[in-house]
Amino acid sequence: MLQSIHVKNIALIDDIEIDLTDGLNILTGETGAGKSIIIDSVNFALGSRMPKDIVRDDSDYAICELVFGDIDEKTKKALRDLDIMLTDDQVILQRRIAGGRTTCKVNGETVPASYIRDVAEYLLDIHGQHEHQSLLHKKNHRLILDSFCGDDFDEELCKLNSAYDDYKNAKEEYEHALESGDSISADLDYAKFVVAEIEAADLKSGEDELLESDFSRMNNSKKIAEMLGGVVNALSSDGECASTMMGYALSQLKQVSELDDEAKPIYEQLVTAEDILGDCIRGISDYERSLEFSPEDFSRISDRLDTINNLKMKYGGSIGSIKERLLEESEKIEKMTDYGSYLEKLSERVREEYDKLIKICNNVSDIRHKEAAILQKDIVAALNNLNFIDSRFEIVVNSDKDNITRDGYDDIEFMISTNPGEQLKPLTSVASGGELSRIMLALKSVLAKRDSIGTLIFDEIDTGISGRTAQLVADRMSEIAVDHQVIAVTHLPQIASHAATHFLIEKSVEDGHTTTNVRRLSYDDSVEEIARMLAGDTITDAVRTNAAELKKAYGK
Repeated sequence: MLQSIHVKNIALIDDIEIDLTDGLNILTGETGAGKSIIIDSVNFALGSRMPKDIVRDDSDYAICELVFGDIDEKTKKALRDLDIMLTDDQVILQRRIAGGRTTCKVNGETVPASYIRDVAEYLLDIHGQHEHQSLLHKKNHRLILDSFCGDDFDEELCKLNSAYDDYKNAKEEYEHALESGDSISADLDYAKFVVAEIEAADLKSGEDELLESDFSRMNNSKKIAEMLGGVVNALSSDGECASTMMGYALSQLKQVSELDDEAKPIYEQLVTAEDILGDCIRGISDYERSLEFSPEDFSRISDRLDTINNLKMKYGGSIGSIKERLLEESEKIEKMTDYGSYLEKLSERVREEYDKLIKICNNVSDIRHKEAAILQKDIVAALNNLNFIDSRFEIVVNSDKDNITRDGYDDIEFMISTNPGEQLKPLTSVASGGELSRIMLALKSVLAKRDSIGTLIFDEIDTGISGRTAQLVADRMSEIAVDHQVIAVTHLPQIASHAATHFLIEKSVEDGHTTTNVRRLSYDDSVEEIARMLAGDTITDAVRTNAAELKKAYGK
């Protein structure tokens, strides 16, 4: 349940903390005292948008903190699935705004506002002043019925959503293939052309690098030959070349080694050096002869490089990429050549996905029909308890297997007759705000029996009702509060008299500033507040007696 609400620097609120109890918590006060500000603050803490001027004029920041405790095991498991670890068996939701920026926290950890909304779905349900208007939107009727169907139904809906997506994807692929069939001939011709062109080139991996090296060498052969001539002259030509000088040095060193044995190792080293020099000269000669090539060889290499570079420009920047393109186009040819078989496979997949989808749709529809009958019966009973005498309520589930969506093929609409003798009409035709409020309360009371949410908040759900109807609404709220914590903002003394805990919202002016305060009322103070609600400013002893009788009959 919601154990406490802490609001600071929001609108007219300076700093208040409301310690709530289980059962029925009632908030009353004169119009404009700030009751709606408190509910708005709770919504703000749960991630809803708030006006830019939410921060109190004399403050730099605003904050709202909600503390939840006594959480049942089912809800704890759902929260653990959201990676929330309870602190002292509590969940603390906090939202702060400062400088136009908001910060949301769950148990002290900063989270996005969307995350706080996900958490709140398991902790409380707020019914605002105008939420009953949502009943006028037919699309919400399915959502209400589905929420009544339970957790197992939710799992079935997840399967349905997944099956629908699989079927839709298969169908789109098949339809795209059919549309592509018109241009298949041209695509096939082009793919064959690409394959023929690449295969004719007979490319070899690394071939381009070798050819470019040969081309560069041939293209620079004249310059290379001139440089090699200079090297040969330096090493082995007539005159003072390296070879001649080496021969002279060897003859001299040989004579030295014959005279002194210690010179022999040096002589042998020089002999080795002469051999190396000879090898080098011969290698240069061989390399020089290899530079001799015919114009035909140069033209052949140049043409081959042009072919390879042209293919690179068209099909990829490397021989590897060109070969990958060859594989792709070959696969296309295989697929398009046997396009009929390809289409048949896609068609078969569509049929299989449809069969799977329709099976799940049937399961979902069966559950809806079954649960609709139960919900319908419970709502009729709840409406009778809310002064809809002899009213009739029907949940119409129309199934159209030719119109499947992610939610199945059921079209759901609530039908009602609020007066004897009247025909059933769509709920969307109900014009009275008071009637819609009571119908919504009936729905909430029925859904609460299956709902694990511990806290329900009703913000002035009593709009447009009075007299006996108001008393019946109060009784219904009190019944809901047996199994749930209920927090209600009300103007009706009949509802206020049922309070297990009664809070008074009042406005005061201190040092020129208007401030909203919250005070928990004692039994006697609650009687006085109920008397004010009955009579307004002029409270007589008779009114107080009436208020005391109401409190005694229904209060805690």
